[in-house]
Amino acid sequence: MSHVYCPECGFQNPESANFCARCGAMLMRDEAGDQTMTFSPGELGDDASAAPEELGVKGPALVVRAGGGRVGETFMPGGERTLIGRSPECEIFLDDVTVSRKHAVLVRGDREFTIEDQGSLNGTFVNRTRIESARLEDGDEVQIGKYRLTFMNR
Repeated sequence: MSHVYCPECGFQNPESANFCARCGAMLMRDEAGDQTMTFSPGELGDDASAAPEELGVKGPALVVRAGGGRVGETFMPGGERTLIGRSPECEIFLDDVTVSRKHAVLVRGDREFTIEDQGSLNGTFVNRTRIESARLEDGDEVQIGKYRLTFMNR
């Protein structure tokens, strides 16, 4: 749940409030600039709308299973390092405030892939566990911001 802080007394009010519950001052909302939201895996439903098996994808690939209206979209990592984030310069561009500009990097090894968090605010999760770095196996769930992706390496 988001909150709006009163400019007069600093009281934390619900986002839907127009006036401060403590002092009655009108609440201002700053519409300009980037906003950052904190997001955790439990806040997403278990909506696995796109079963990766049904997509016929041959890996290595990351397939969006939930989040951002991009269900079914597939990303094939290219090169040794594939940057994932909100910055348009990223190879895997996830345009949402829950994703850091340079959120994570997918690293190709000899016969394996690892994912490394790049100091993101909301963290990178593999199979619902927050990680700094983790080796990916076929079928692993990767969560970056509000996006749930399935790693496929078939």
